[in-house]
Formats: sequence, structure tokens, C-alpha cells
Amino acid sequence: MRIRATIDYDATPDEVFAMLADRDFQDRKAKATGALEHEVSITTRGEQTEIVSKRTMPTDEFPDFVKGMVGDRLPVTETHTWGPAAPDGSRRGEITVAVGNLPVGLQGTLALAPQGEGTTQSVDGELKARIPLIGGKVEKAAAPAIEAAIDIERTTGRAWLAD
Repeated sequence: MRIRATIDYDATPDEVFAMLADRDFQDRKAKATGALEHEVSITTRGEQTEIVSKRTMPTDEFPDFVKGMVGDRLPVTETHTWGPAAPDGSRRGEITVAVGNLPVGLQGTLALAPQGEGTTQSVDGELKARIPLIGGKVEKAAAPAIEAAIDIERTTGRAWLAD
């Protein structure tokens, strides 16, 4: 299942990237998702920056058939790997989301691009549930949680940049 989203910010690509690579911002974002526990690591190697957020999420909002497979807590690992900035500040990256030990995850691309006076952040990924017979149902159940996390990043990011 395809997941696509854009977030518009009233800030330069460099300012948006500095926010995304800030541990306090990542902590605020993880808390806003309702994580029961979380851990964030940010590593820069040369011109590449990797942001890893590990969260333990409650499953009380999930359909019963999903809760039956995963229990009442679900570990989620979200990894953003960003490349270097271009002269205009734009960047490209990759996103992966792993859901516990399940054969369910998201893989895709990230981009930051100048847009007028601000920046557009885009996510384009493929959500896959490699579970025979019910994979499509699991994807449909997981998609709203991923879309909600993107909305939380939008809201948290805009509030962060307005401070």
C-alpha cells in the first residue's frame, strides 16, 4: 500500500533539517505519538545523518485481529537516513519503519526541498505486510497509524519552528 505525504514548513531547508536532527524535537515527536517508551539516537557519519527512533506503542486502538497477533504493546523502529545538503539546502533520504518482529514495514524515500519562502518535506513509501491471507487487512489497519504519525510530525514540527 502506497503512503505519500507532504509537510510544508515556514522555514529554510537548513532550519527544517536542523529541527529533524535535534534530539529534543525527536523526543517531543515520540511523546506526541503516544509512545509508552521511546529511545532516540542521532548519528552523523561524514555527510550522512541517521535518525533512529525506537518506540513502544500501545495497541488499544488496533483491530482485534491485530491485537491478537501482537499483544498490548508493539515495538516500532523508525529510521531516517539523510544525505548531504545540495547548494539550495535540499536533501534526499530514506525511511524504514519496522514493526516488532512482524513481516510488516514501510520503506521509502524522504526529501526536503525549498518551496517559495519555506520548505516542503515529502515522504513516499510502500507499506507491506508479508502475511499470507491477511496481509492486505494488516496493511489497511497499519496505514492510519503511519498517516497519523506523519500528521503528528507536521503539527510538532510547525510548533517547534514557531517557538
